[in-house]
Amino acid sequence: MTTCVPDRIQHIGAKVLAATFPPDWLALAIPVFHRWIQQEACEELLIDVADYAHLPVGPGVILVAHEANYGLDRTHGRPGLVYQRKTVLEGSFETRLLYSVRQAFRAARRLMAEPEYQGKLSFDFAAWEIVFNDRLLAPNTEQAWSIISQELDRILKSRLPLDSATWRLERLGEPRDLLRVAVHLECPAGAEQIVEDLIASSAPRAHAAD
Repeated sequence: MTTCVPDRIQHIGAKVLAATFPPDWLALAIPVFHRWIQQEACEELLIDVADYAHLPVGPGVILVAHEANYGLDRTHGRPGLVYQRKTVLEGSFETRLLYSVRQAFRAARRLMAEPEYQGKLSFDFAAWEIVFNDRLLAPNTEQAWSIISQELDRILKSRLPLDSATWRLERLGEPRDLLRVAVHLECPAGAEQIVEDLIASSAPRAHAAD
C-alpha cells in the first residue's frame, strides 16, 4: 500500500461554494470567461471555454488554462467555483494547497464583480472544499484521510487567528471518489477577510515540467 505523503501531492483543487446564483448562472459565464481570456485576467495562460451546462450534474462551464482549470461546477450537487491545478508547482504541500485556495477565492470575487453577476451571484467564503486529484498519492482511504486532515488542521492552526475562527473538516464521497475535504469555518467577524489573511502568501513558482 502506498503511503500518503502530502509533500509529494500535486494537482490540488479548491472550490468555494455558491450561496446564491441566478437560474442562468452557467450561461452567463460563457461570455465572461471569454472576456477573461481576451483580458488575460488570470495568472495562468487562459486558452478556451468548455460548455457542459447541458449535463444535469457535474462540470458546468470550464475556463481552460495551460496550468489549471477554473469552472462553475455542480459536482455532487454542490454548486460553486472550482480551481483545479494541472501542472506542477514548487514549494511545500502547504504552499501549493493555499495557492489553489487563493486562486479559487480570487476568481470568485472577480466573478461576483462582473456586470452579468452583480447582485445575483454570491459565495459562502466559510464553506469550501479541497480536492486531491491524485488517486495514487492521495487515495480516498482512512489512512490518507487521517494524514491529510492532520496536515490541514496544522495549516489552519498556524494561519488563522484562533480568537477569530474555528473550523470543522469533513471527508466527502466514497472510496471510489477522489479524496475531497469540506472545510467549514466559523468566523463571527467575517469569513472573507479571514480567508484573505489565510491566503496572503506569495505564489509559488511553476515547475518547468508538468
